[in-house]
Amino acid sequence: MTNSTGPTTVGELMAVNPIVIGANLPLDEAADLLDRHHISGAPVVDAAGSLVGVLSQTDLVRARSTEYLWVNWPGLAVRHLMTSPAVTVQRSTPIALAAARMERQHIHRLVVVADDDETLPIGILSMTDLVHAIAETFRQSASKASDAPESATSGAPDA
Repeated sequence: MTNSTGPTTVGELMAVNPIVIGANLPLDEAADLLDRHHISGAPVVDAAGSLVGVLSQTDLVRARSTEYLWVNWPGLAVRHLMTSPAVTVQRSTPIALAAARMERQHIHRLVVVADDDETLPIGILSMTDLVHAIAETFRQSASKASDAPESATSGAPDA
């Protein structure tokens, strides 16, 4: 539940129904998918729809910077460059714990998985989501402070 200080769990803040990428998708198609949807990363699933990793812009840039190694590798696909295993959380995970995990592991997104199936991606929590929540909390705090009644600043009687 969202309270006056902002969301408290991953489920309140995550983007639902994430764009997923097939593990066998060619890299150029995966890059196009990320670009078309204006996202910086996505869960990777196998043919059965089970979570097997994450593909990020960083993975694609890394591939591009080492292109000389890959140029003669026909059939280069997402599965060859994705980060695996995906770092996951459940929707009930407190935001503070999710943020700490992202910071500790130097990652920009967590895949949110179903409570009853840790291979089913149901959402994404990104660093951008956390920044938006922090900014909103600051805006709410500032608004409350400006709405607070002024207190007496002087003990001197009116003349």
